[in-house]
Amino acid sequence: MSDTERKSKPRRAMVLAAGLGTRMRPLTDTMPKPMVPVAGKPLIDHVLDRLADAGVANAVVNVHYMAEQIERHLAHRTRPRIVISDERGLLLGTGGGVVKALPQLGRAPFLHINSDTIWIDGVQPNLERLADAFDPATMDAMLLLAPTAGSIGYDGRGDYSMAPDGSLRKRAEREVAPFVFAGAAILSHALFDKAPEGEFALTVLFDRAAEAGRLRGLRLEGLWMHVGTPEAIAAAEAAIKASTA
Repeated sequence: MSDTERKSKPRRAMVLAAGLGTRMRPLTDTMPKPMVPVAGKPLIDHVLDRLADAGVANAVVNVHYMAEQIERHLAHRTRPRIVISDERGLLLGTGGGVVKALPQLGRAPFLHINSDTIWIDGVQPNLERLADAFDPATMDAMLLLAPTAGSIGYDGRGDYSMAPDGSLRKRAEREVAPFVFAGAAILSHALFDKAPEGEFALTVLFDRAAEAGRLRGLRLEGLWMHVGTPEAIAAAEAAIKASTA
């Protein structure tokens, strides 16, 4: 594989939009979480606009809870072009949902992004940085990681520790880790070789890749916002407003 082929920008993306959004209630009593507005537009539009700016031409969006609202909202979107992966009959989890969508994602590495993740970029867009850093010869997945300290709306214990070469170690049960998965990654099809069937979490495959030395991380440049509850929306909107002032 040539350097040009290895460093080409992903043209396809998987957007996870099938979750139940229970922590966002009561807002999600009447709408799916990807449709919750933040700073004047639904969360999913923040994600899709960022993918369009990154050169993504086609995005597969999986749907389950209040799927019709998302389908109607995306029906006329052309940048990126949208393909719906329907999970109304069975919610497949973050891993099974991607497996179902693999035929629509092509054979090249693709971007993977949660429909509710928001960040403010630094000098170079983070999705561009992921594309530049990803090497399918040595990696099956590269995760965008935000520091647990300083990220807006996040009060958890983190997900990973990261070595200087970007290799990752998962947080042990009683530990506190310095980085949290920011909900965006580049994934290779090799990650899904012999994947479980049906519903499963994508972290199962991340763990397997880490054990094989093929999981890497990239520190997010800028500011990540964890919009997981109604209370977190105001903090995210204030940060976005400050960044454009």
